[in-house]
Amino acid sequence: MTTAKMAASEAGNAVRGEPVRMAARAGFTARGVLYLLIGALAVRIGLTGSDEQADKGGALSIVSDTPIGAVLLWALGIGLAGMSLWRLSEAVFGGTGPKGDKPHKRALSAGRFVFYAVSAFLVLSFAMGERGSGAGSTDRQSRDITARLMDVTGGRWLVGAIALGFLGVGLWMGGRAAMRKYRKHLAWGRMSKPQKRFMDVTGVAGGVGRGLVFAALGFSGVKAALAFDPNRAKGMDDAIRSFAQTPAGPWLLIAVAAGLVLFGVFSFGQVKWREF
Repeated sequence: MTTAKMAASEAGNAVRGEPVRMAARAGFTARGVLYLLIGALAVRIGLTGSDEQADKGGALSIVSDTPIGAVLLWALGIGLAGMSLWRLSEAVFGGTGPKGDKPHKRALSAGRFVFYAVSAFLVLSFAMGERGSGAGSTDRQSRDITARLMDVTGGRWLVGAIALGFLGVGLWMGGRAAMRKYRKHLAWGRMSKPQKRFMDVTGVAGGVGRGLVFAALGFSGVKAALAFDPNRAKGMDDAIRSFAQTPAGPWLLIAVAAGLVLFGVFSFGQVKWREF
């Protein structure tokens, strides 16, 4: 290893000290809570046809209605900010593992940093009283953003490209979960058989469910671009509801919703067994 690489590695290890590891664990906890609530809302929609919103806004509304809602909202927002900080450290210094400093790994971490930074901003804005990021906003925002993009030159193609990106990411997420790629990030050798089984059940079912939702978001965007109709673009709530419109009916929606619940549980498992 060259002197420059050794220096970069040492700097990365310093940045990925205990504070950053704690921030990452807080982020996985916050992500787990949100997916658990979104999945529970989606299950209820599938069983009862409720008009509740199975998205981040709906989950935050549930949290805010609890006796300590304000405290929990701030905790979720700070947790997601911690997740973004950890991903930023990976983008700058490389992640753990022998291939953590590869350019494509750093680029992926940079994308995740942006995603979680935006998520943290929206949750903290909600905590400060900005209910524009509240219930039902993902569907409305998706249509509004799509309409604005379509108004610019070449906007239709841009919407299609972004939608294909979401579709590809969703399929990639689901595929990696099915192949159990998450194992390489866990302390697999030190885990007991029940612990491994727990992470496999929640990791596969949860990852596939999450991937299907992202793929559904992308598919709706592709249809919006082809029809030149922003109203066809869906947010998370509408994307989840769309599974009930398949031949499998509400049962597919419930299966995907259960997957989101399990992904939340899987995130809690990562807090304990993931290697940072």
